[in-house]
Formats: sequence, C-alpha cells, structure tokens
Amino acid sequence: MEFGSVPEDEVFRGEVRDWLDAHVKPEADRRSWERTLGAAGWIGLGWAEGGYGNRTATLTQQVAWAEEYARSAAPPRSGHIGENLLAPTLIAHGSGEQKARFLPPVAAGEELWCQGYSEPGAGSDLAGVRTAAVREADGYRVSGQKIWTSLAHEADWCFVLARTEPGSRRHHGLSFLLVPMDQPGRVEVRPIRQMTGTSDFNEVFFDGAHARAEHVVGGEGNGWRVAMSLLGFERGVSTLAQQIGFAEELGRVVRDAVRTGAVDDPVVRERLVRQWAELRVMRWNALRTLGGAAAEPGAPSVAKLLWGGWHQRLGELAVLVRGAAASVGPADWSAAAPYELDAAQHLFLFSRADTVYGGSDQVQRTIIAERVLGLPREPKGVES
Repeated sequence: MEFGSVPEDEVFRGEVRDWLDAHVKPEADRRSWERTLGAAGWIGLGWAEGGYGNRTATLTQQVAWAEEYARSAAPPRSGHIGENLLAPTLIAHGSGEQKARFLPPVAAGEELWCQGYSEPGAGSDLAGVRTAAVREADGYRVSGQKIWTSLAHEADWCFVLARTEPGSRRHHGLSFLLVPMDQPGRVEVRPIRQMTGTSDFNEVFFDGAHARAEHVVGGEGNGWRVAMSLLGFERGVSTLAQQIGFAEELGRVVRDAVRTGAVDDPVVRERLVRQWAELRVMRWNALRTLGGAAAEPGAPSVAKLLWGGWHQRLGELAVLVRGAAASVGPADWSAAAPYELDAAQHLFLFSRADTVYGGSDQVQRTIIAERVLGLPREPKGVES
C-alpha cells in the first residue's frame, strides 16, 4: 500500500537510504545503536542554534530522515525523548549553560532521557502534580512518584515537573527540573508489566533525589509554561514517522483480510477503506502543522485525538479479520513461561492504551472545548 510522498530533497533521501541499508542491524542493543546514530551525525538534525546538532537540515530533510528511518525496520529508538522532547525545549527555554551541558551528549547518543510528568493522582490532569522539590543550599531535594514513565529503566536523566512553591495549586508554583537517575537509594525504578507481557513503562520513586540549582529550565515557578511548550514539540516531525509505521500496520491488516476472506464482508471492506482515508487525513494535517499551524491553540490535542482513536480501531480490525485464529498464540501459552504474541495480537492489546497515555481523549476534548471553542471552563475539584 503506497503511503504517498512529500516535497523532498531526493539527494538527501538517497543518502539516508544508503546509510540505513549499510548500518541497520536489528539485533543491535538500543544504547549502542544511539551511539552509532550520533557518530554518523543523524541525531539533532536542524538544531541550528549554537551548533549543538550534528548536521544542518531543512524541515523537508528532517521529514525525509524520519520517514526513511521508519521504513527501514531500524531498531526502536531509546534517544527519541531526549532528541525530540527535551532538546527543542532547551533550545526554546534553556540557558546557554544548559544547552552546552545537555545538547551535545544527546546528539552523540551518550545520554538517554525519560519524562517525569504523569503521577498516580495526576495522570492526564498534569496540573495536579504533587511531586515536591524543596530548595536547598545547592539545589533541590525531590520527593514524589511518577508513573507510566517510558524507558525510565534505561534513562540517565529525567526531566521532572515538580511543585517548588509550598501550598501552590494547579499550574502555579511548578518548575521543570533536570534530575540524574543514578542516585541509589534516592531514585527507584519499578517496571510495569502490561497486557502485552512487556514493560515499556515504569514507576519512578524520588526519595530526596538531588537536582542542581542550575538545572531548572525556564526559571523557578515557570514549569507550567515550559511543560506546555514541550507537549507541542511532541506532535512534530516524529508524527509523520509514526504514520509510516501506521501505514505498514494497515497494510498487514489488509493482507490478512484478503488471506482469510474477511475482505468479502462489505462491512469489513468499509472499515478498511475508512482506516486508509483517515490515515491520509492525519498525514495532511501533520504536514499542515509543520508549516506553523502547530502553534494554533488545540492543534496538538486534535492530532492526539486523531491518531489515538485511529490506532485503537486498527488494533480491533487486526483481530477481527483473523477470526477465531486471533485467539491462538504463536507459541504454547502456559503459566510456566511468559506468553508470546504475534503482531496482530500485540497491536490489539497495546493500542488499548493509545487513548489514555499522552493525555486521555477526555482531556484533549476539554482542551479543545475551552481553548478553541471558548466554552465555559470545566470546574476543578478541590485537592485533598
């Protein structure tokens, strides 16, 4: 199934394809693969300010890199949180010293990051953060719990949204802190086993973890502004690469529908065509936002609503077209060993979370209602 194309520099795209063909080794461990990417200059494309990235690249070239990477079956990235979330945030809000300290190791693939936002009592409601950072002589003492923290078990650093003003509520009194993970007895990471049998997410417990005073991005008390800016970066060029992966998954579902005969059902055919059409809409919306529309109020929420629901419906289709065979695993399932899932089963189970993580659908709709449509704000409960 052809996904389409964007205006591009064909010479650059050919360079990307040749390098990936020569270097992709799916069995490579994730950390060494990040260093390989960094050494070749493929991390930090387009970081023009300060020369902290490895290569200069136009926006079109950044899209070309992301799409070719997605098509190449290259190993999953461990460094994308540092590259696509932290780095643009530092470039926009960080001090010169913070950029000089943290951007080069990200560009080299030497330091990996995780995101300390969600908490057990403040998942999608980010303003309900309770993790506290108490000011000390040389920095802050951080205490609290974060949850659903992707790749925390591999990360060297965590950017943490914490409450630095005692007694403050909602989005007031928050700060954006850079906290080292290697603090035995002060930082504990506990993997969360999911329905898929894997543990991509983690709980992180901070028990007096130390953060240096100079590692507050945007200044003390300005964490909400920095955190909201970061969420806007989360819907950037990487969204187009994500859609390449979606297109490949859709192609597998279509082939399964043809193989099993499910495609002869007119209802199934209509759902497959709708999935294809909606994916095209998502692509054009993503391209539109790259041109500056991402700054529009609600644009990130619209993007999240589009892909979250779409991917979840694709997971449902993946098992529907397989029929009864979808309930049988690729290997013998027993209580004595971890169970294995095939691609369709993994897609179905993992995509159940798509409408929850990264901000639930309900929260995204509230943001659109309040900030775009101008509807009355939803009453917020009193914190206990």
